[in-house]
Amino acid sequence: MSVEARQLETWWTQLKKTGDAKARESLVTAYLHLVKYIAGRMAVGLPNTVDYEDLVSYGIFGLLDAIEKYDTSRGVKFESYAATRIRGAILDGLRAVDWVPRSVRLKARQLAQAMTRLEEKLGRPATDEELQKAMGISAAEYSKLLQEVAATTLLSLDEPWSEGGPDGEKLRLTDMVADTSHEDPAARVAKDALLEVLAEAIEALPERERLVITLYYYEELTLKEIGRVLDVSESRISQLHTKALSRLRGKLSRLDVGMVG
Repeated sequence: MSVEARQLETWWTQLKKTGDAKARESLVTAYLHLVKYIAGRMAVGLPNTVDYEDLVSYGIFGLLDAIEKYDTSRGVKFESYAATRIRGAILDGLRAVDWVPRSVRLKARQLAQAMTRLEEKLGRPATDEELQKAMGISAAEYSKLLQEVAATTLLSLDEPWSEGGPDGEKLRLTDMVADTSHEDPAARVAKDALLEVLAEAIEALPERERLVITLYYYEELTLKEIGRVLDVSESRISQLHTKALSRLRGKLSRLDVGMVG
């Protein structure tokens, strides 16, 4: 075990046994890099009016919550446990300041609904041209729509869908990547069912959109990095990402799981 790992273990022991405030402060400092990393990823594509330092501030609340609730005896890596709570705290902070205009939220819903209706009618993902025709807009208007909606869909998979978690915390779709906490059987069944639907919805995405989702959410690449992998511009990746999440959002909204906000 490295010196750093031994020091972390000492702080965790002190905190959990005695509630030592200095140990808590030391752990916050040690894991602050995790907050900055997550805040940096979530800042991609958000309006310039959203300040990175504000995201970090929101994320620290999530880190504090994770430190208090973390069970060192379970053998779960703290970084994995804390990541969802940090993301959740940042999202809660963004929602509290209502950073997305109501008109943009409406456009996001309309796009998702149009995609879902067309896919049900066609039995396959709708093309850009088919969506433009169905919505009665030009190619230029469609491109502008994707750009406007991007800020909402960048965070769609992190939106809460249930209050079914332990201690009453909100469950998010990204919480389902790994089981990091005890759950009652009903919550487990609900999560398994939604995960199955989500997996099917992702599998049905057009190939490039599915690849973008995989690289962004599971490989944790930035949109710029994905653009380099696929040899296209970052703005094109942003469009693919927006369309993919709009398709998922439309399908999941049919399940009454609170995906459309």
